[in-house]
Amino acid sequence: MKKPLIVIVGPTAVGKTHLSVQLAKKLNGEIINGDAMQVYQGLDILTAKIKKEEMEGVPHHLFSFLPISQDYNVADYQKNIRLKIKEIQNRNKTPIIVGGTGLYIKAALYDYEFKEQKENQHQEIQKKYQDFTNQQLFDYLTQIDAESAKILHPNNRRRVLRAIEIYENTGESKSSLLNQQKHHLLYDCIFIGLTLPVEELNQRINNRVEEMFLQPIIEEVKNLPTQSTASKAIGYQQIQDYLQGKCSLEECKEQIKLKTRQYRKRQMTWLKHQFDVHWFDMRHNPFNDIYNYIKGVCSWNDSSKS
Repeated sequence: MKKPLIVIVGPTAVGKTHLSVQLAKKLNGEIINGDAMQVYQGLDILTAKIKKEEMEGVPHHLFSFLPISQDYNVADYQKNIRLKIKEIQNRNKTPIIVGGTGLYIKAALYDYEFKEQKENQHQEIQKKYQDFTNQQLFDYLTQIDAESAKILHPNNRRRVLRAIEIYENTGESKSSLLNQQKHHLLYDCIFIGLTLPVEELNQRINNRVEEMFLQPIIEEVKNLPTQSTASKAIGYQQIQDYLQGKCSLEECKEQIKLKTRQYRKRQMTWLKHQFDVHWFDMRHNPFNDIYNYIKGVCSWNDSSKS
């Protein structure tokens, strides 16, 4: 009998990484990345990616496996993660998905379908809008599909065009088509949510940003190609503005803190409405409570017995 998936979600900086490693050690698990930006190489500091020593020997999957120049979307992630889940379960291990990109996690676990468009259709839409700037394209997308626009960066021209293409080919927005799907879970899952009071979480976010600047984050951003997927990562544009003399270092930091706090708010709103999550307050060191909750939900053989 296959072990259920453990899915650990929560806002940025809440403490998902460390707790997931401890759970994996206890539950004979392997960790799968559930963050859209951590699939890329070269964004280690910017995305607060787990360090090798922090993994404590636990296998981690779908981290840093793509060059920053490669296009990658939720449909690609869906294919990759489902293969990883199967591989891990075939080894009689527990897949533990950890991250804060709710759309990616939902597409992985639910019956989301992504309809492929023919290559000539892609070429037609590219030609039609070749004279539009990125901002003009994004403004048009906002008019026809405001929900998709909320999760896309204006400079991600390929994905913005893709959302426009879906609308013009079907007469419906991409977000509307996704919402029409039945959203049935394909796996036996236990959703664990980690939370903190807003004030404490915001302080953690502020501290994390300060710690990032104690590391060579500016050099990391300097070495990233322009017009790359990195432009979607919080902090990239703010550091570029600093490098171009558009703001001071302190203003740069404050903008990153602000953008991250805003993202935290969007994360929590999305997660609370999309998943059946059992929430745990991180102020109370909830590891034992989480472990006992999982044990209570299903019959389990932990690593000490395997």
